[in-house]
Amino acid sequence: MSSFARFLNENQDPKAIEKLMGKVSGLLTADEEVQYIAVQKKPVLNTSPDCVALTNKRVIFCRPKNFGLSMEFKDHQWKDVIDIHIKENMLGADFSIKTARGYDLMDYLPKDQARKLYQFGQAKEEEARDYRRQRELEDKRAAAGGGIVVNAGPVAAPAAPVSTADDPMEKLKKLKLMLENELLTQAEYDERRSAILANLSCGV
Repeated sequence: MSSFARFLNENQDPKAIEKLMGKVSGLLTADEEVQYIAVQKKPVLNTSPDCVALTNKRVIFCRPKNFGLSMEFKDHQWKDVIDIHIKENMLGADFSIKTARGYDLMDYLPKDQARKLYQFGQAKEEEARDYRRQRELEDKRAAAGGGIVVNAGPVAAPAAPVSTADDPMEKLKKLKLMLENELLTQAEYDERRSAILANLSCGV
């Protein structure tokens, strides 16, 4: 029982903690550890209380079934948690979380345990918000084409557009068009055409 002593600071039921740890331990992933457990305390019958286990990676709602012979687990990753809330009542407190997938709630928790859940959860919720903000920034950078360019040399100046004004073939086409539209006489056309062809042969 000494290994569970740190989970009994707010008068948690020792038998419920021991039973829960025996089952939750088999669910933990690499580098995951249980950091707090709150145990439900119903006002009348409390033989198989529900529990909330907080680990460094997730929130696990643990609900005994079949008179305590089996247990149902529902977990939520901290990075998916959007909001954490507690509501104190006459007979205890309700602890609830909201995620992108939905909503979960545990009622009849002792108020001091619910406050510890809230305190721990607020710190994790802030970490989750920072994580989501970082992901959003990375997604925006990627969408804007802000990838890393490796071995980028100096940017070459764009090539100057090729002018068609000095192209002999273009000149001949325009000259032909002017002749067809009677803007030139045949003699003028022949003279200019000869000049263009002469320049073309000189450039070869």
